[in-house]
Amino acid sequence: MAIIIKPIVTEKQTALTEKLNKYGFRVDIKANKIQIKKAVEDRYNVTVTGVNTLIIPGKKKSRYTKAGIINGSTSAYKKAIVTLKEGDKIDFYSNI
Repeated sequence: MAIIIKPIVTEKQTALTEKLNKYGFRVDIKANKIQIKKAVEDRYNVTVTGVNTLIIPGKKKSRYTKAGIINGSTSAYKKAIVTLKEGDKIDFYSNI
């Protein structure tokens, strides 16, 4: 089971990273804070000092087309905000 699905790279998250050394990840919905901490430390070779998690609920979406209205929804997911030790950092763009 892959705990970390992908990093979250948005303007708001980048501001958190620069100011408070906090990184965001989309994680498996069944993962707990201990598993997330261990997965981040193993993958990026950093020291994690704190993990905050939140579950983002799915949203209802509708689209107007020639055939009529199409209704659907986005899926719910879990997000983890990981605080690193002072001096540690993660470079998401090193593999490009």
